[in-house]
Amino acid sequence: MARERQFSRRSLLGGAAAAAGAVALTSTSAGTATAASARDVDVAVIGGGIAGLTAARNLVAGGRTVAVLEARDRVGGRVVNLSLANGGVTEGGGEFIGPTQDRIKALADSLGVATFTTYNTGKNLLYKDGTRTPYATDGLLGSVPPVDAAGLANAAIVQAKLDDMAKTVPVDAPWTAAKAAEWDKQTFESWLNANAIVPSAKFLLDVACTSIFSAQPRELSLLYVLFYIAAAGNESNPGTLERLTDTANGAQESRFVGGSQQVPLKLAAALGDRVVLSAPVRSVVRSGGTYVVTADGITVTAKKVVVAVPLPLTGRIVFDPLLPAARDQLSQRMPMGSIGKAIAVYDTPFWRADGLNGQVVSDSGVVRSTFDNSPPDASYGALMGFIEADEMRAYDASSVDEVKAAVLKDYVTYFGDKAKSPTSFVLQRWDNEGFSRGGPVAYAPPGVLTEYGAALRKPAGGIHWAGTETSTYWTGFMDGAVRSGERAAKEVLAAL
Repeated sequence: MARERQFSRRSLLGGAAAAAGAVALTSTSAGTATAASARDVDVAVIGGGIAGLTAARNLVAGGRTVAVLEARDRVGGRVVNLSLANGGVTEGGGEFIGPTQDRIKALADSLGVATFTTYNTGKNLLYKDGTRTPYATDGLLGSVPPVDAAGLANAAIVQAKLDDMAKTVPVDAPWTAAKAAEWDKQTFESWLNANAIVPSAKFLLDVACTSIFSAQPRELSLLYVLFYIAAAGNESNPGTLERLTDTANGAQESRFVGGSQQVPLKLAAALGDRVVLSAPVRSVVRSGGTYVVTADGITVTAKKVVVAVPLPLTGRIVFDPLLPAARDQLSQRMPMGSIGKAIAVYDTPFWRADGLNGQVVSDSGVVRSTFDNSPPDASYGALMGFIEADEMRAYDASSVDEVKAAVLKDYVTYFGDKAKSPTSFVLQRWDNEGFSRGGPVAYAPPGVLTEYGAALRKPAGGIHWAGTETSTYWTGFMDGAVRSGERAAKEVLAAL
């Protein structure tokens, strides 16, 4: 029987302004919109996340002039470091990298940003039906949560089916798969209901879904889920569900020393005053053979434009002439997932002394998956919990104190009374962040990929598209963002 792995938690390509007393780290040599009211360049890049900054870096390397317009007062997009009261930092957004995420690793290496292994020593915790069960991850069954044998067998069969189906989905054009029409007509939930017939197996797959997409199975097209699995690899290694969900040998295997925002911060520092902060773009107007990009405080005239913002937010920019209808319809139909990250900081990572690695899978509470977010030297402890999908939406309008109380209640349930009184607490709610409005990725409900998917990367005149949603591999991850920026830059350099 195929081994069923733990459905832990994927990396999220998130990022936003700090909350609950945390501060985003924004030190770069980028300018502000008031520093220069007009520029004339070869390429205007809209969005200063990893995708936009990567595109800009490659365009500059290709000998072109560039202006990067970033709406926030920081770079990084859905990747952000939050400073802690004790002087440390934690990641409020995209955090993890793992095997086959070659492009983000190569970029980080080139910038001198090192990685370290995610803490994974000790037992995981399963909290299900009111029972807390520690379990080893290095035994015969690997990191499988100890649900009943029938559930394990059923989940293994379902996972193998998903992986086999995903192998038939072309990552560059999932809408052309032989069964694309059939798979895109149904939700992931309807398929699970027919295949994950043991309740405990359905629980494992539901947890995997919300952990990967920050969306419920009822919201996702089956075709999109299969594409996402197929994309969890590279040109030499087919994607698998296990690689998406695992820590060791999976997408959560490593973290960045100093926090993941070190990557976009160093990218922006190298680009210098080509990066303009606090400059949300309002319109892109073609004028003869050029484009006039108007942002708050600055106007840029450019031969080409790279748009690298979350897919739904492209609809908030006025384009003249209008974008092709299919591209605009696509952006209307792919919403962001709903996600938050809650980090409680303690004097020590006390759970390690109890033989725990800080990772939880739960069927209840506001936080249903957690990680040990402590620094490499364990000079303090940090528990990070994901708030996702229905749970995040239920708390979008709640105060920070209300969310904190609910989160700490869960942490006490999982880790005991020592979790009750952290030295500090930070909360990042992507749904409430104006220039992301959710995360980690914009996903496709039924019917979207087969009807509009072909418009995802197709240039609109001199306008090219980047952003993790447009990547063929590691969509929704930092690696996908890098790949999309590299592709967009290559397209533009070939066109100029």
